[in-house]
Amino acid sequence: MIDNNDYILRAVAAEGRIRAFAATTRTVTETAREAHRLSPIASAALGRTMTAALMMGAMLKNEDDLLTLSIKGDGPILGITVTADSKGNVKGFVGDPSVLLPPNSKGKLDVGGAVGRGILSVIKDLGLKDPYVGQVALQSGEIADDLTYYFAVSEQTPSAVSLGVLMNKNNTVRQSGGFIIQLMPDIDDETVKKLEERLSRVESVTTMLDKGLSPEDMIELLLSDLDPEILDKSPVCFKCDCSKKRVEKALISVGRDELSAMINDGKDIEVKCDFCEKAYKFSVDDLKRMADNV
Repeated sequence: MIDNNDYILRAVAAEGRIRAFAATTRTVTETAREAHRLSPIASAALGRTMTAALMMGAMLKNEDDLLTLSIKGDGPILGITVTADSKGNVKGFVGDPSVLLPPNSKGKLDVGGAVGRGILSVIKDLGLKDPYVGQVALQSGEIADDLTYYFAVSEQTPSAVSLGVLMNKNNTVRQSGGFIIQLMPDIDDETVKKLEERLSRVESVTTMLDKGLSPEDMIELLLSDLDPEILDKSPVCFKCDCSKKRVEKALISVGRDELSAMINDGKDIEVKCDFCEKAYKFSVDDLKRMADNV
């Protein structure tokens, strides 16, 4: 069991005209890496997306609200899907967990190349009849750039998004985290200028974390001359809520014909959860019982 020291901070600054989130998510990303047997580049892509989803989950207003980030590109990772709630729980998977690519021009893991060109969808299930869905074209596939663009275009909220995952040579996760800084509508030009200057000088998230900086330190570094106030600190974790009952419902939803084909094969089946790789076994008798309920 990995020690979990992951958490998110929620803060405001400039008398509420700036809101900020900072997170450390090493255990979340390492848990996903182990569960899905991820390559370094898949660990980085999924870790960045899960970190973003956790911070965006912290923006949700109601306890039962859910947020899903769906990234569908033409790159070899074959897409990323992540779901987070408002309570600090996240789960996710990539299409090809074993994807490998040469480093990018900066010598870093080429997440953008793995993701490719395509669409970022932000789906918010707020308990209404239909979920909110915002979609934008991927700008770089590096995740942070794409979410910065999403916030500007779909939510009309100017934002700075920074995400990072640093891997050890043995393919375990060394650091993972991120921050989101957002400008509220009543912010003044002088405050924006101060923030832009500070952001232009800040090191990468993984560099800061690897130097021993905490999310509290990141907030202080980013917003020190803008009177930051930390509102709350919340633990976060990789948690899948799958169960045999839920998988059974999914099997029933495929319809009687599909179930009958499985029954006619005369073999027990095994269904794995996409999010956590847990396997659920169903006997032929189980399948017959399900078919009777369709």
